[in-house]
Amino acid sequence: MARSGPPYPHRFFAAAAYSGFGPQASSPSLRPRLSDEIIPFLYALYQQATIGPCKAPKPQSRSQLEKKGWESWMELKNMASVEAMRLFVKILEEEDPAWLSKVHGLEIDTKLVQDDQKSTVSDAAQKLREAPLSTSQEDQLLEPVNSVESDILADTEDKDVLIELAIKPDQDKWVSPHVSGYKPTPRYQHAAEVIGNKMYVIGGNHNGRYLNDVQVLDLTNFTWSKVDLKSGATSPISSKEPRVATMFPPCAGHSLVQWKEKLLAVAGHSKDPSDTVIVRAFDVKTNSWSVLQSFGKVPFARGGQTVTLVGSNLIMFGGENSKRCFLNDLNILDLETMTWDAIEAVGTPPSPRSDHTATVQAGRYLLIFGGGSHSTCFNDLHILDLDSMEWSQPQPRGITPSPRAGHADIKVGDSWYIVGGGDNKSGLSETMVLNLSTLVWSVGASLEGSEGLSVTCAAYNGEEVLIAFGGYNGRYSNEVHIMKTNRKAKLPPKFLESPAAAAAAAAVKAAYTSQVPSANGFYTADSLQENRFEENMMDMPDPKNRKFITEEIRDQLSLALKHSADLEVVVSSLQAENARLKHDIAVTQTSNAELSKELHSIRGQLDNEQSRCFRLEVNVAELRKKLQLMEQMQNELELLHRQVAAADQEAAAAMQQQSSGGVWGWLAGSPPNGKVPTA
Repeated sequence: MARSGPPYPHRFFAAAAYSGFGPQASSPSLRPRLSDEIIPFLYALYQQATIGPCKAPKPQSRSQLEKKGWESWMELKNMASVEAMRLFVKILEEEDPAWLSKVHGLEIDTKLVQDDQKSTVSDAAQKLREAPLSTSQEDQLLEPVNSVESDILADTEDKDVLIELAIKPDQDKWVSPHVSGYKPTPRYQHAAEVIGNKMYVIGGNHNGRYLNDVQVLDLTNFTWSKVDLKSGATSPISSKEPRVATMFPPCAGHSLVQWKEKLLAVAGHSKDPSDTVIVRAFDVKTNSWSVLQSFGKVPFARGGQTVTLVGSNLIMFGGENSKRCFLNDLNILDLETMTWDAIEAVGTPPSPRSDHTATVQAGRYLLIFGGGSHSTCFNDLHILDLDSMEWSQPQPRGITPSPRAGHADIKVGDSWYIVGGGDNKSGLSETMVLNLSTLVWSVGASLEGSEGLSVTCAAYNGEEVLIAFGGYNGRYSNEVHIMKTNRKAKLPPKFLESPAAAAAAAAVKAAYTSQVPSANGFYTADSLQENRFEENMMDMPDPKNRKFITEEIRDQLSLALKHSADLEVVVSSLQAENARLKHDIAVTQTSNAELSKELHSIRGQLDNEQSRCFRLEVNVAELRKKLQLMEQMQNELELLHRQVAAADQEAAAAMQQQSSGGVWGWLAGSPPNGKVPTA
């Protein structure tokens, strides 16, 4: 995009006058409608560009705009005058893209503006004001001290006032950039995600109070702004997703995932928790929230979980529910059908935990690291093969990380960055890096130990920059830190979504699916592909991008194959070990099965013996009863025998008496035994 309109500084003074600043300010009816957040910042940039760093005392006025303008001016510190000019114009163009056409014909007397200032401006800006300059002369006069700013200011696009204007990032070193605008409330347990050149920060916890605001950090000029949320339903992600218009409730410990042009907020702790997990969508175009209706086996509500996007599926693991119970369940949400499914994976899963981290490698392997329970923090690493749904626990090499929870993570290429966290005693400052190809841990740059922070990633100049925000380490933070990894941006999804790549892909596809007549009949597929590819390449900013596209595609494919092969080797070794263990387990299970059969047989025999013993005991009891009856009968028989014997004796005696005298003795006067009966 070529530069249009007057050159600097006339372009800046025209923008300032149109916005209502300076001695030649336009009338209120011609001024743009700017928000109360933008006006103080534009005032600060105008003062910085025309006067220099703020040395004025704090205003005693009751006007909040005046106080905010002074505070913003103070925050600019030693920002270069030229830089302030360009940022002023860029912000105005974002707020009112047609501003230049509205002020066409407006004459700006730069000499009058210069004389009206109370102090001198920087030497570079002073040279710019002395005479109208051509583009080439302007670029020569705007040469700053360091080469990074020189590369930016020499570019012909105002939109290229990128991160280097606010910072000078070092490789593998965390630095704190200059940030403008009104900083968000300090917080932790929030969620952050980058869409385009903006980082969105949603919710969090401040001093036990849950937040529901949406803050945006513009990564082109590192300026904070708060999103003015709107209510009302927006267009659904798909026709199969009924949804209800709502506002995001105060929440912390939730997960934030980009899906298409929306941000999905999943689960999280709130004052009024629900019974099941709720998925909310934030539309960055309409600044509105909505609740996505889900189906299937919706998991229990929780916070501190991990949610990882794999294709069109969200994989949620672990977390802590409202009863402070830690979880290690695995649930998958299909975003195309909004259907939940509970997964029972084989192998040994990670122990129940929350505030851990997760990432996916090669679209197949889910990695879980760290986290904590009630009194324990972990530093273990687990891998889930999403094809076989099998857990494994590799043994990484290198420097073993300290146990931690509440840390943040981001994946850049094959490097998995673990930032911050704590171990129930203090925050951990070292940044750990896991090489996903070799599974080797290493120690990276140090960042003040903080729990519950967020880390996102932004790409520029073909490299990746990490952006850390917020956290808690004895105090709540709203600071921004960044680190330049010096690694090329090799993220296929982001690259292929670029307009240039889309145009090239469309041209190649059309070349093989259609024919165009020519004077000689029809173009061949190769020639048509070449012509259309060149035609689309003409729309690119410069030849550097054309070369970048082809090289990036080749590099991405080769690296993806290499890294996939390396990971396949590691996973293959783990699978071989698992296969050996499975074989041992199978042998043990077979032996156990045989022993179980023998035990079952012995138990059957024992049952039979016990039944026989029971019958014998019954018979013995019956015999004992019969024996007792026999003893009684025997006693009775003996008694009868004695009675019979006594009777026999008496009978014998009687017989004897009869035989010795009998009746005739009595008649003769001689009774038996010599006894004489008396009268």
